[in-house]
Amino acid sequence: MATGIQRSGAIPASMVTTAFELPGHRVVRNLGVVRGIVVRSRSIVGNFIGGLQSLFGGNITIYTELCEQARGQTYDEMCEHARAMGANAIVGMRYDATEIMAGLTEVLCYGTAVVVAPDGH
Repeated sequence: MATGIQRSGAIPASMVTTAFELPGHRVVRNLGVVRGIVVRSRSIVGNFIGGLQSLFGGNITIYTELCEQARGQTYDEMCEHARAMGANAIVGMRYDATEIMAGLTEVLCYGTAVVVAPDGH
């Protein structure tokens, strides 16, 4: 999983793909779109530290961590949504982010929940 933690009953990372096919498997049933969503804001302290880091250029680590946490949380929520629907895989997974207002960002992870079976070849 995105967070590196595999929860019991969760969909394994190897069964989630940005492709529309899962090599070695065939889609038996399409269960529909699944998603995870989080809205994050930057703190005053985070903005201050990020501002200081931006003076020196390069990777702004405080924002990188915030983005990674948001993506990990939405990925986990999407996988849980798919598992609750009875899926054992997700195809066509994507991320999207939208700034709702200054300092407030929505992060969305979505894909198609499917049931797959081994190809048998």
